[in-house]
Amino acid sequence: MTTDVPSEGRQRAGQRRFIAALGVGQIMSWGTFYYSFPLIAEAMAPDLAADKPAIYGAATLGLAVSSLAAYPIGAAIDRGHGRAIMATGFLLGGLMLLAWSQVSAIWQLYPIFMGVGLTIAATLYDPAFAVVARRLGREARQGITALTLWGGFASTVFIPLIQVLLDRTDWRETLIALGAINLVVGVGLHLRTIDPRQDIRAVDTETDAQSDQPPALEGNTALRWASRRLVFWALLIAFTLYFGSFSALTFHLYPLLLERGFTATTVVSAIAIIGPAQVAGRVVIWTLARHKPIRQVGLVATLGFPLALALLILLPDHFVVLALFALIYGAANGIMTIVRGLAVPEMLSRQAYGAINGAISAPSNAAKALAPVGAALLWSASGSYDSLLLAAGAAGLLVVASFATAAWYSARSAASRPS
Repeated sequence: MTTDVPSEGRQRAGQRRFIAALGVGQIMSWGTFYYSFPLIAEAMAPDLAADKPAIYGAATLGLAVSSLAAYPIGAAIDRGHGRAIMATGFLLGGLMLLAWSQVSAIWQLYPIFMGVGLTIAATLYDPAFAVVARRLGREARQGITALTLWGGFASTVFIPLIQVLLDRTDWRETLIALGAINLVVGVGLHLRTIDPRQDIRAVDTETDAQSDQPPALEGNTALRWASRRLVFWALLIAFTLYFGSFSALTFHLYPLLLERGFTATTVVSAIAIIGPAQVAGRVVIWTLARHKPIRQVGLVATLGFPLALALLILLPDHFVVLALFALIYGAANGIMTIVRGLAVPEMLSRQAYGAINGAISAPSNAAKALAPVGAALLWSASGSYDSLLLAAGAAGLLVVASFATAAWYSARSAASRPS
């Protein structure tokens, strides 16, 4: 028995190094492919004589491409190609950033962002979650939660770094630097970190712990099986509505709060709370609810979204109310990132994580891409952001109802299994 302790200790240490390396990758991918865009877009607009709709249209195209790629990439990771997928994603991303640095007309940005969309699908949370699930099996919950804690520091690290680069050089040289980071660090890190030989290929030889499925589901077979379950559709609706609404509000939060009468300084101060609140929400789950069923954690998180909006709609326009809104809004989203990563293995199936999670993520990624444009059209039609708040509030209630349905059916399925 004593000989097993060092072996188990080495295994735990190896898992921590594995998560830490993927966490550094998440900081890089979110920082260079997501948080960099508004800063670079603002700096490049005068040089290209392009307006914001034209520039942001490229970002929308990229997110739309990422939604289409989510399922095939997830299915490929299920087949053991996680190292190739993620390393190639950083390689492609680095090349796309270098190509972006050389554009001389706005139309050139669109094909580049199709490549960026593929990079996003191959490097951000969803593929990393699938890699963790394949490596750690039933122990993936703590790994996925830890990974979101790492990712939460992406904006803290890269927004100041990008601003320093922009201040000292220009947007083209900044993109070259970001591209080099991905080519040198991102590719090498994931080639070294992800080892398919250490994956847990078989979850169990008996029936899956969360469902009535036979073993060895994968690819299209897994998707057909999942699509016949109400839990699958309830989760898909909940995540699509949630992340679409969150995207719309986040992109329009600054002008929305200005329209409600807050000063620019107050708005910036409140928005600055959201990022730390996301990390704080994840830390709370890590420390206080690490063993709670994800359906219970998810219900609390989904209730936070309409609660935050109710504060903004119903209470007086005061900074204390605004700060409380930002705190709940950010914490709920931070927890929902964990819920999205764990809902499939804990509420539906531990098998074919990449394929099933990719299918659920595809419409939510599309919603995140299209929602900011839809919110702008809603504002144009109504003349104010009140309509957006009401629409987001209604969507938030539907999110609660959909997730509660998934939670109830998954709990009933678990309770009905023979002991």
